[in-house]
Amino acid sequence: MKKYIMIASTALMLGGVASAQKITFEEYNLDNGMHVILHKDSAAPVVVTSVMYHVGSKDENPNKTGFAHFFEHLLFEGTKNIKRGEWMKLVSANGGVNNANTTEDRTYYYEVFPSNSLELGLWMEAERLYHPVINQIGVDTQKGVIKEEKKSRSDNQPYGAVIEVVKENMYTKHPYRWPIIGSMEHLDSAKLEDFQMFNQQFYTPNNAVLVVAGDIDIKITKEWIQKFFGFIPKGPAVKRVSFEEAPITETIKARYEDPNIQIPMVVASYRTPSMKTREARVLDYISGYLSDGKSSKLYKKMVDQSKKALQVGAFNYSQEDYGMYIIYSLPMAEFGAADLLKEIDEEIVKIQTDLISEKDFQKLQNQFENQYVNNNSNVEGVAENLAKYYMLYGDVNLINTEIDIYHSISREEIREVARKYLNPNQRLLLDYVPVPEPKN
Repeated sequence: MKKYIMIASTALMLGGVASAQKITFEEYNLDNGMHVILHKDSAAPVVVTSVMYHVGSKDENPNKTGFAHFFEHLLFEGTKNIKRGEWMKLVSANGGVNNANTTEDRTYYYEVFPSNSLELGLWMEAERLYHPVINQIGVDTQKGVIKEEKKSRSDNQPYGAVIEVVKENMYTKHPYRWPIIGSMEHLDSAKLEDFQMFNQQFYTPNNAVLVVAGDIDIKITKEWIQKFFGFIPKGPAVKRVSFEEAPITETIKARYEDPNIQIPMVVASYRTPSMKTREARVLDYISGYLSDGKSSKLYKKMVDQSKKALQVGAFNYSQEDYGMYIIYSLPMAEFGAADLLKEIDEEIVKIQTDLISEKDFQKLQNQFENQYVNNNSNVEGVAENLAKYYMLYGDVNLINTEIDIYHSISREEIREVARKYLNPNQRLLLDYVPVPEPKN
């Protein structure tokens, strides 16, 4: 048994051999509306069983926030046929690992098993879907777990509230305005019936995609999927509400005092279009150009040359409905927020005015080619990408073709998108500062 576990662990670490080859897959629907995607990769004796549900924090009631993330935890509490506290034991006893994560747009559960435990992995995900036990003991337990998570990841973490504060100020109508972890007061006041209703509303076959990836026999896998998931009744259609934000036309200014920091941070955030748009991909390029690594423009300018910044970074926070392009920087002692903003704005104006050099453009293309290979270098990454492209983009084959979109972006488009979205009157300026020392 010990030898078996060692072999299984080695296979899990391998997780599939890195490959830039085309990702092959097969997809179909069960009669209950559940979408199924199969990907065969026999490079290692490993299989991923995963389910992504189209529910995230943006689907919550504004007076009952944090439910989607709560369910990320709650649905490990046990099922009709897996006793409370036994889920993790069952996975580890069979040489597997498992986890889950939640965003504003979706929730993802997965197991990685030796391939001879595929049937077990499918049965467990079917149990999570059809037989979850949602009782007061589990709810009370997870309320405590989530409060501790909030303390460690946000309340007591330096700069842990940056994204939360940015979102709060960037959106006035859209549910993106509240944090994924939600309000502890909302969770405390929620009744057991509220959680049961949330489960019935969103955790249904027709609001989910099942992905099985790895060393699988397609015919047998389909039989097991039908056996474990095919009989589960279809749920009610999820009614989705669209929220449209008015354009930002004047600079929004905000201030937040973080008791966990000593060095202030200046944050500039611009609202950007959906992750599904071509412009969002262009903004990914701009982010790479400005801040990816120590040879990026902002890092070289502000950290290496002028030495005004201790750190600087930028990233495109892509989401299903809207995105945010966020630039942040920490000043060296003798400089302030205005000094850093001046440096940042100068570099943005350059992008808006001139074409980036051919050399920098080629470097960007190489960076994204490398990211594409890394993102699909193991079966865990392939499984999650297949689920994501189906659920949030509506095109599974983007796992193969999205890199072509990036390749087709021109230097002129980079200039035009920077002109369209990265203007001073279209942003939030956040002064994220230490709590002032009390006056004597």
